[in-house]
Amino acid sequence: MKKGYIIAFIAIIAAISIILSASEDVSSYVSFTEAARTTTRVKISGELNRDKEIEYDPFNAPNIVKFHMLDYEGVSNEVILKQEKPQDFELSESVVVTGQMQNGVFIADEVLLKCPSKYKDEELKIRGES
Repeated sequence: MKKGYIIAFIAIIAAISIILSASEDVSSYVSFTEAARTTTRVKISGELNRDKEIEYDPFNAPNIVKFHMLDYEGVSNEVILKQEKPQDFELSESVVVTGQMQNGVFIADEVLLKCPSKYKDEELKIRGES
């Protein structure tokens, strides 16, 4: 075989493996109930359960945040985020966590927050709403 064919074959195999590993990325949102039934990484969208306390100790455990979250079905569950607490975490309108359920607790290694817009009050004034 020619050297060019071997290099092209290796490049094709590498491209296929990259595409297959990227396709395993989490793409759909599930509820806590569905997350408990699977062992794969999932995304859960919801909001902070403001009735429960957020536990964060920046001195002793700076990369652990414990909080409760309500999913889109209204089910509340404890979430342990393995990152430092994001800025303005308590002000977020919605939360998306990525991870997996372990022993009834959702262990998250990624979080996305939708925080209230600083322009929201100005928009309401322009519309004449209060």
